Amino acid sequence: MSSIETPDIVVIGGGIAGGAFSTVMARAGHSVLMLEITEQHRDVVRGEWLAPWGVVEAQRLGLYDLYRSHGAHHLKRHISYDDDIDRAEAEAKAMAFEALVPGGLGPLTIGHPRLCGILDDAAVAAGARFVRGVRKTHVTPGVRPTVTFEHHGVAHEIKPRLVVAADGRHGKTVQQMGFKVESDPPHHWFSGMLVENAHGWPDDLQSIGVAGDVNYFIFPQGDGKARLYQGVALDQKARFMGEDAPQRFVEGFRLDCLPDNGAAISEAKPASHCFVYPNNDTWIDLPVGPGVVAIGDAAGHNDPTIGQGLSVSHRDVRVLTDILNASLDWSPAALQPYADERRERLRRLRLAARLPAVRDCEFDAAGRARRERLRGKFMIDPMITGLALATIIGPETVPAEVFDARALDAALA
Repeated sequence: MSSIETPDIVVIGGGIAGGAFSTVMARAGHSVLMLEITEQHRDVVRGEWLAPWGVVEAQRLGLYDLYRSHGAHHLKRHISYDDDIDRAEAEAKAMAFEALVPGGLGPLTIGHPRLCGILDDAAVAAGARFVRGVRKTHVTPGVRPTVTFEHHGVAHEIKPRLVVAADGRHGKTVQQMGFKVESDPPHHWFSGMLVENAHGWPDDLQSIGVAGDVNYFIFPQGDGKARLYQGVALDQKARFMGEDAPQRFVEGFRLDCLPDNGAAISEAKPASHCFVYPNNDTWIDLPVGPGVVAIGDAAGHNDPTIGQGLSVSHRDVRVLTDILNASLDWSPAALQPYADERRERLRRLRLAARLPAVRDCEFDAAGRARRERLRGKFMIDPMITGLALATIIGPETVPAEVFDARALDAALA
């Protein structure tokens, strides 16, 4: 078995979490090896909306200017166009992010494959080594963990100080590390796609709303591009599947509640596959062990209904790298504060996601009545307001008493 130069850290996965972590640690002077199974990042239709609190994390990590220099696009306004609200009334209630967010910066949008490449390049520029096309990667935890893998038919074995699992929600590394993954049942299906030539839609305006039997999302990326999502009931999985799914998906935005009946979106050009995936949460309460730690989606992903994945990954990277760069002690006990902070953060975000999942993705008469009742409580009921704000300004900035599962269940009953 061949051996390559042993680094301080091996990162399994070259996506957003892995690339950001590798960049920060390489910039701090650590030797980092990134291992990635793919030869080229593909569009997985997720991870393209960085919440304002995630923007702050990117700034703290020294990554924000990098994103902006590569075309990351800020959104300034939010309007909820619903089919049971007059369009003029919805526009009168438009939310300006600069009035809500400390620092005034709204969400940041950028294509997922492009962001992965930006971070991979930044990591390499900072001194990290990046190896693509690896196969049969396996991690054995320990005071000196072991990583084995094959590259171009050659087997390698490395014993670094730390192994970081960053291979996403479908990766196998956390299982090898012995971490327990928990999940809740899906509530509805989520589907997404990228479109081009949507120049008729304001490029600073995001919109989320409910129309008929669909919960829609519109997130412009500038230059006429927009990432679209739709949430549908569990019995509608096949709704946006098949060869003609992209065209049917975009035509699904021909909605009376949208300006010009949604023509700016429904007449746009599909620019990606149309993916369908469940909306549920997964989590690992203890993502640290001897010589190993998990970050990003590999450590558990939040319900995509509230789009917190990018922000969660950036916070993971910031909290973990702060600990690693502050001390030579990289033991599980030293990393425990990361595990504790992440556990509570994901618990709060699970509750924050449950509110819109139930409110906006149940389309029968009872669901419509619930939406109307909860709409009247926004900015009045501290829990309803707090759960909504947690996804914008950060779950830790909202009073802890807001995150009461029993109170939320009662509100949704």
